[in-house]
Amino acid sequence: MRRYLEQFDAWFIHLLRKLSMPFARIALFIVFFWFGILKIIGTSPANPMVADLMQATLPFMTWETFIILFSLYEMMIGISFLFPRLARFSIALLIPHMIMTCLPLIFLPDMTWQGFLTPTLEGQYIIKNLVIIAAAMGIAAHLHPMRRKN
Repeated sequence: MRRYLEQFDAWFIHLLRKLSMPFARIALFIVFFWFGILKIIGTSPANPMVADLMQATLPFMTWETFIILFSLYEMMIGISFLFPRLARFSIALLIPHMIMTCLPLIFLPDMTWQGFLTPTLEGQYIIKNLVIIAAAMGIAAHLHPMRRKN
């Protein structure tokens, strides 16, 4: 019985190793592309928080211009994750996005915290970005180091 369990365990781990990168890429595409579309068509529940953050950090820009650019940026992150050759580009786009999306935790505490270490629903929405960062780190960990051509 133990031998069958060990064989199943080895098979299952092999399957997960084979599927984890494509699944992570598709999941990141879905999240970024979908949330980007919701923002651009004005149905994202995050839009009020994004608007408040924009007002606090980029008061010189109009909401209409910002939300279109931000939405397209999110959609570009999602699309780029679909292509393994663009992984470095995807992560380069992701880093400032993750920094920007964490700013409400600091700049909009009334909207993101209901008490000490107790986030609001919006705060939880932001904190879940740690999972996105972990998935991107997993993708980055499988990249081959760049080599200088002589």
